[in-house]
Amino acid sequence: MKFTRLRLSGFKSFVEPTELFIEPGLTAVIGPNGCGKSNLFDAMRWVMGETRPSSVRGSEMDDVIFSGSAGRPARNVAEVTLFIDNSEHKAAGAYAGFDTIEVSRRIEREAGSVYRINGRDVRQRDVQIFFADASSGAGSTAFVRQGQIGLLISQKPLARRAILEEAAGIGGLHQRRH
Repeated sequence: MKFTRLRLSGFKSFVEPTELFIEPGLTAVIGPNGCGKSNLFDAMRWVMGETRPSSVRGSEMDDVIFSGSAGRPARNVAEVTLFIDNSEHKAAGAYAGFDTIEVSRRIEREAGSVYRINGRDVRQRDVQIFFADASSGAGSTAFVRQGQIGLLISQKPLARRAILEEAAGIGGLHQRRH
């Protein structure tokens, strides 16, 4: 499975519908301060079922919705869709037969989130397990943020173990047990 595209609308600084094409070989996102790099990573973690507002740099989950600026009014909805190439049919379970998988999350101010996989409403946990089975997800070791390497070095053994389990591809087992 490969991430191929990320569509954002009303999510943090991405007010208007925006699409990022994730081409083979992409290993980093670079740009000047304030251009939205961190918001892209927040969007990916968020659509994968992140539950902690602090993990997407907010105090509550509604903080991901564009809050307005001098020239633009606040939005009431944010939506992120992640497009996944599954042409090798490596997705687990019910999604193995699909060539393309779309995972989306939509939040309305003060109304909570709705999750969908291929247009079908699913639970947050279903999204989390889907990504955990693919050794991916909101807490995946594939996403390395600024300062995380230093943090890993200073982690306690149990926290390091969780990171190594994710990297080894057994994170889905832990998700299913808890």
